[in-house]
Amino acid sequence: MGISKLKIPKICPQCGKPFEAKTITTVYCSQNCINNASRAKKKQELEEQRTQTLLQEQAETIAQIQTRPYITIAEAVVLFGISKNTMHRLIKAGKVPAINLGERLTRVSRAHIEAMFTAVPVPEEKPQEPQPVKLQYETSQCYTIMEAAEKYNVAQSAMANIIRRRNIPRWKVGKYLYVPKESIDNIFTPNPNH
Repeated sequence: MGISKLKIPKICPQCGKPFEAKTITTVYCSQNCINNASRAKKKQELEEQRTQTLLQEQAETIAQIQTRPYITIAEAVVLFGISKNTMHRLIKAGKVPAINLGERLTRVSRAHIEAMFTAVPVPEEKPQEPQPVKLQYETSQCYTIMEAAEKYNVAQSAMANIIRRRNIPRWKVGKYLYVPKESIDNIFTPNPNH
């Protein structure tokens, strides 16, 4: 069998370096990367097994704990997901009744802790306020910022600031920003009633 002249540019998923593969199925650039990838995969599988075992043990522990009226602080931590320090504070404050049966034999009432974690009623959502109706303008009824600035002899940046401060509706069409003529005219034309 002859030597393959095929050279496929690839990037090694292990080390991240580019290399030329001689076959379509080649994934790694060297034997070292193959070994490292294999070790990483085995390590990940072991980690997943440990996690599954831990979860099963925790599930069994929780099932046993839920049948007893009094539990240890460590069991309360597992069952309710709170820290030991928090449990000790609750006991000290008298919010959770505890019985001390000796050194490191403190038992707490599971029913009292469960009562602390009962569902809290969530207030109903307020009805949404009606959204303001968007005004529809034709481009003939609008100024560009440059046109408005030229008409009222104001710098473009000053005109943009006025539009922003007064919350004048604006929209972009292509590279131009349009604003309604009537809104701009109302600002710059004095009102005869005043």
